Amino acid sequence: MNDDLKFQLRLTLRDEFAQVARNDPADPSISMLANILSRHDAVMKCQFDAFADYVSEAEANGVENYHLYEWTKKTIEDPAKKAKYVKSFTLYVGGEEVYEKDKADELEAELKPLVGGPIVAKMFRYDTDPAHNPQPPRRD
Repeated sequence: MNDDLKFQLRLTLRDEFAQVARNDPADPSISMLANILSRHDAVMKCQFDAFADYVSEAEANGVENYHLYEWTKKTIEDPAKKAKYVKSFTLYVGGEEVYEKDKADELEAELKPLVGGPIVAKMFRYDTDPAHNPQPPRRD
């Protein structure tokens, strides 16, 4: 495996906890998850909120400089996609969106017991190898 690869973990939270995590990540109802994240210097960012932030930034700075603007704007305006992405959370470790394998491995191992439980529905692991990831949509 390429030692230069970086990794990212994402969680899909159950409906009732996704809203809590978006609005109050310190809420006691998700403390089991929050405690694990804290031990790994990790925080969650809702993907829908990240998309909305990207659209706002693009609109403030000129959409021509943001090649994913149109796709992202359509995504946040689509009710079905919004329903999906408000439950999806990217995990940042040490303030980084992608991180070393050992950090991803340790965090993933500690989170695994929560997957399928009352708070966390699913967990996904991604890496920075372009062959493993979808490429940005092409502009028409």
